Amino acid sequence: MHPETGEYNAQQAPDDQRICNLLATVIDSNLPKAENKIWHAHPVWFLDGNPIVGYSKLKHCVRLLFWSGQSFHEEGLKKEGKFKAAEARYTSVDQVNVDDLTRWLAKARDLQWDYKNIVRRKGRLERIR
Repeated sequence: MHPETGEYNAQQAPDDQRICNLLATVIDSNLPKAENKIWHAHPVWFLDGNPIVGYSKLKHCVRLLFWSGQSFHEEGLKKEGKFKAAEARYTSVDQVNVDDLTRWLAKARDLQWDYKNIVRRKGRLERIR
């Protein structure tokens, strides 16, 4: 786990910390080539500079976000925002289904929209994988 991600997780309440630590561990093990860093104050994993997955502490939960998640067509992920993102929310570590998360991470690696260049393209997304 990237040191800054570990620090982010350590700042959370104990229940949220367990969720964050599990998410980071599973993400790291399934996306070994991804770069992990704190981006906009939250842990995010990138492939070739493109944001793939991240999580953040919201008021009542931990939100796991996949930037291209709507393309996964998974029941466990809900549409988020106006682009292609999808999310899952957790209030307990027991709610994290590692099998689902592993499957989503495989899809995140293989199904990507180009968020890295969204500003240059004036808000238009293009599929890159």
